[in-house]
Amino acid sequence: MKRRFLAAGFFVVAIALVQLASPGRAQPPGKQFPFKKGLPQPGKSLPTAALGFNDQPSAEQVAFFEKKIRPVLIDQCAKCHSSTSEKLKGGLVLDTRDGLRKGGDSGPSIAPGSPERSLLIKALRFTDNSMQMPPKGKLPDDVIADFEAWVTMGAPDPRGALNAGAKTSVIDIAKGREFWSFQKPVSAPAPGVKSADWAYTDIDRYLLAGLELKGLKPVGDAERATLIRRVYLDLVGVPPTADEANAFVNDASPKAYEKVVDRLLTDPRFGERWGRHWLDVARYAESSGKTANFNYPHAWRYRDYVIGAFNADKPYDQFVREQIAGDLMPTNDPKLKAERSVATGFLAIGPKALNERNGLQFELDVADEQLDVTTQAFLGLTAACARCHDHKFDPIPQSDYYALAGIFRSTETCYGTVRFVQSQRPSELILLAPGSATSAIKNKLTPVERESLNKQVTALQKKMAESDRLMNIFNAAQLSTVRSKLDSYEADGTPKLLAMGVRDKPSGGFGGRPGFGARPGGPGGFGGFGGSRTAADSPIYIRGETDKPGAVVTRGFLQVLTTDPVRIRTGSGRKELAEWIASRDNPLTARVMVNRVWLHLFGRGIVPTPDNFGAAGRLPDNPALLDHLAVTFMDDGWSVKKLIRRIVLSHAYRLDSKTDPKNLEADPDNVLVWRMSPLRLDAEAFRDSVLAVSGQLNVNAPVGSVVAQAGEGPTTRPRVGGDGITQALNDPRNTARSVYLPAIRDNMPEVLSLFDAADPSLVVSERPVTTTPAQGLFLLNSPFVMRAADAAADDLMKSTTTDSERVRAAYLSFFGRPPTDQELKAASGFLKAYRATAARDRIPTYRAEKEVWSTFCQALFCSAEFQYRK
Repeated sequence: MKRRFLAAGFFVVAIALVQLASPGRAQPPGKQFPFKKGLPQPGKSLPTAALGFNDQPSAEQVAFFEKKIRPVLIDQCAKCHSSTSEKLKGGLVLDTRDGLRKGGDSGPSIAPGSPERSLLIKALRFTDNSMQMPPKGKLPDDVIADFEAWVTMGAPDPRGALNAGAKTSVIDIAKGREFWSFQKPVSAPAPGVKSADWAYTDIDRYLLAGLELKGLKPVGDAERATLIRRVYLDLVGVPPTADEANAFVNDASPKAYEKVVDRLLTDPRFGERWGRHWLDVARYAESSGKTANFNYPHAWRYRDYVIGAFNADKPYDQFVREQIAGDLMPTNDPKLKAERSVATGFLAIGPKALNERNGLQFELDVADEQLDVTTQAFLGLTAACARCHDHKFDPIPQSDYYALAGIFRSTETCYGTVRFVQSQRPSELILLAPGSATSAIKNKLTPVERESLNKQVTALQKKMAESDRLMNIFNAAQLSTVRSKLDSYEADGTPKLLAMGVRDKPSGGFGGRPGFGARPGGPGGFGGFGGSRTAADSPIYIRGETDKPGAVVTRGFLQVLTTDPVRIRTGSGRKELAEWIASRDNPLTARVMVNRVWLHLFGRGIVPTPDNFGAAGRLPDNPALLDHLAVTFMDDGWSVKKLIRRIVLSHAYRLDSKTDPKNLEADPDNVLVWRMSPLRLDAEAFRDSVLAVSGQLNVNAPVGSVVAQAGEGPTTRPRVGGDGITQALNDPRNTARSVYLPAIRDNMPEVLSLFDAADPSLVVSERPVTTTPAQGLFLLNSPFVMRAADAAADDLMKSTTTDSERVRAAYLSFFGRPPTDQELKAASGFLKAYRATAARDRIPTYRAEKEVWSTFCQALFCSAEFQYRK
């Protein structure tokens, strides 16, 4: 094993040197492994900015500060530590950026990048009796965790450094509507260009006009082997086979590339690839996360809905409506009704603090999370920043926030979970009609199994009657788990068809008044103090505090995007909200989606901040192109496949990834798209490509998931019928596509977390890209990669005989191209040296041959060319 590790490592270096010396091969990108500023990820190296204070926070970091940090500073610290305090304590001012950074009498309050060395964090943790803040009591663990994350990212603080679009006075809605993104997109005729023959489509004309204005020219076209690998990875997430690559390279027909694109758009793998992009935005996961992590056994239905929607090319406006209000869309078709109910899982799958004791607080937090994902995902706005005060950047007053919050507070969220020691907020699930959907549970519950479970219930009830309070906590937890399993079957033993989703609360009453308890007839996710049971308007909560309700706000939408307010007379208002977001008249919805698609195909959005089209975001690099794409997207019936097809058939998409000195100096970030930017494969594409090239990829989509088989309960606790989640997370024998791996919050599969998979607790449009030693060590030591290398080696040894044949076959399979003469020479030298070492160690010939080719394949997996799409 040690010899294989060292040999693979040395050969990786050798082929890298050869590739760098070969023109047109494995060209390094302009910025190798660029680190994207964002929220810190477990196991990731810190960004350079985190070594000091972060003075250029990203839009996500600004939103994090406004939502998580500023409200706490105002509520918990301002009385004693503000510039207006009657008696400033400790010389510490926290209501200004400079004051917070300067610190007080004890010294600087923050050590950027290091929570452990920050006095502020030490005080919040209550670990030192001489330094505890706030003095009235320790803050909740999740709030402290937010402050730790904030310090880790360099304590980004926009106060005193507002950009030009920020406001310091009363919000002027009329003036706010003048902002570029709040005006409807208008498609102007494509501009005239000098090199008219170069442009294949209007997209090319918009881009070429910008290049010509700067006196620049695009680079040449990509080689056919490069192009076929690029479009396969972008559209279906795995590389072409050697035969597929060869067929395209040798096809001289003018429609060869177009035929490939059309075939890939109808491939079932398309939905798995592009559905994964949307699941990042929808913060898809199969557990609740936060301080008590409990399974969501029915979340997989939403995953499959998304994949199916992309494969069916469901019109995007319909896709929007179904996820917000599918349960309210009329239909007599039970399967369609079930599908639309499952779609509302978008609102149910978010993270939840299930151990929150205050029912009103829990309800407001759930509504806030739903409001946040809805406005970011569909509108590219951080409206949730207005929960505690008027939005600091965009024309969104606090009253608008609670107008939207009233809609979500009037909605019952059905996510399941069981009552447990740390789970005090279980809810009902949506019961689908028999035969309307598939079941993740294959077998019926037999009478013998039912009797056994009933006996367990009786035994646990007896224990509870005889045990002390401490033991009863444990017994109650066990009882909840067993009852949950029983309740998941019909009386005849047939598994119930259950789903996560939402539904309206009954109309009438005053939302937000304490003491209403749970929905009639249900177990009560919002029970106890403060939860509302009816659909109604919500009051504004001063500074976001549950004990400070203010004036009641009529349910509605964001004023800056609404000229004719819609009155919600009955129900929650979700249907009206869905129609408003999915309308052609909404200036943001189409723009935000086409920008996401452009980002995934070119590596940079036309608006570089895909989740923030507000004043704290970045202006579009090419506004005319953005509006052209948005308008044609809507004109094409909101077809995502037509949008992708239009983009990948452009000349710009087919450009080489080589650099040009003049262009690089004028536009180092490739904003003008003078070449195709090389992109590192994301975690799922890398893992799936390893499996595909080694011949192991299971192309059959599973029904359900490991979490569905495990059932309700804590993610790490064995339960009735077994668990299997922990084993499945990193099982090297699991060859399913990565989109079907267990998605447990705070416990993602190693290959995904190491290679920058999306944090499922956040809305993620653009993933960070890091390079760490752990990634290289994983590639050289992981049983998953070694197993794949062994499988690839077996295939080479069976299908070819000579060394040169095997090397050529490997390069075609791994890279979609034949090796260069230099690469053949390097491979020959490696094989000779490895065999000599094996002979010296007296390793049997067959075993040595298997080992040498496995090591060779592993080195190719480790290479930059395999990990990048050019």
